[in-house]
Amino acid sequence: MDKATVMKQEVSTAAPAAVSVRDNSFRRKGTYRFSGAALLALWWLLYTNLLSLSRFVTYEILPLQRETHLGATVEFFIYEVPKVLLLLTLVVFVVGVIRSFFTPERTRRILAGKRESAGHVLAGLLGVVTPFCSCSAVPLFMGFLTAGVPLGVTFSFLVSAPMVNEVALVLLFELFGWKVALLYMGTGLSIAMVTGFVISRLHMETYLEDWVAEITSRGITQPQPGLDDEHMGWGERIRFGIDAVKEIVLKVWPYVTLGIAVGAGIHGYVPENFLAGIMGKEAWWAVPVAVLIGVPMYSNAAGIIPVVQALVQKGAAFGTVLAFMMAVIAISTPEAIILRKVLKPRLLGVFLGVVTVGIIIVGYLFNIVL
Repeated sequence: MDKATVMKQEVSTAAPAAVSVRDNSFRRKGTYRFSGAALLALWWLLYTNLLSLSRFVTYEILPLQRETHLGATVEFFIYEVPKVLLLLTLVVFVVGVIRSFFTPERTRRILAGKRESAGHVLAGLLGVVTPFCSCSAVPLFMGFLTAGVPLGVTFSFLVSAPMVNEVALVLLFELFGWKVALLYMGTGLSIAMVTGFVISRLHMETYLEDWVAEITSRGITQPQPGLDDEHMGWGERIRFGIDAVKEIVLKVWPYVTLGIAVGAGIHGYVPENFLAGIMGKEAWWAVPVAVLIGVPMYSNAAGIIPVVQALVQKGAAFGTVLAFMMAVIAISTPEAIILRKVLKPRLLGVFLGVVTVGIIIVGYLFNIVL
């Protein structure tokens, strides 16, 4: 048998296999699309019927009396818990898929070597779509510095990541509208970039802890294989989104439930406009006091926003409540304790001070604008 004949037989044998692979790929894509459409339809059906369902459970199944404090509290709780968790699940899944394009190693590469001005802007924007919180502060800080990311740019990212996240944006959009959500994102990003810029101008690299400076001077280590696969298929990206839902939603749902329980109590039992005198626009001291109260606390956006909603409904000024929320999620005591492991007191104090002043300014700005 000549060589040409052998090649023809190999081609004829490989062709059906190639067609089979394409057919399997096409079927998988079709399955993903059908499953996704079905789950989205189910999500929408549940979400659009939550209000009637919560009222049915509260006043027909339990049953509680309408127009009572307990009835209003229970209805608020039954309505808000699945509502927030449904929103959280959808958003975390979608952003989880987006995050599959921005793994930690790739994020470091993007930020490393950029001009400082562009680095602050890019670091703030990347912080919005990345899954890092105060629990990740120390390894992130180390990784960014060893990758060659400037100290100030690193701080821009670390402020933006917990403060301006996709969960907060979606929940604020749902509760207060797109103008409030965009204003929140703009001011949060501004705080992040200003913080990084100030620290850059002060040249505070000498105020890293000695062991941090020693490690970062050695340069970046090689990334672990498989963590930054640029050729990940859509099946893997969808699984990445599902894993994000499992990790994040299962982690934060107790905070969400607790926050909504507090909000439900405020909604049901605090008299209308009671908080106007304490947290209203006329009380000039309310914003800094709200920030000071928020600093010792620890929560995430999903857990604290239901409290924000309830406080605003009862007459508190939105800027004051927003400043409280930002303080809770951006400059909490646990984060300060974690960062103290890598920062000397002066640098930690500058970081916390700049962020605190920025949040207070945002609080007053929202009280003026809204």
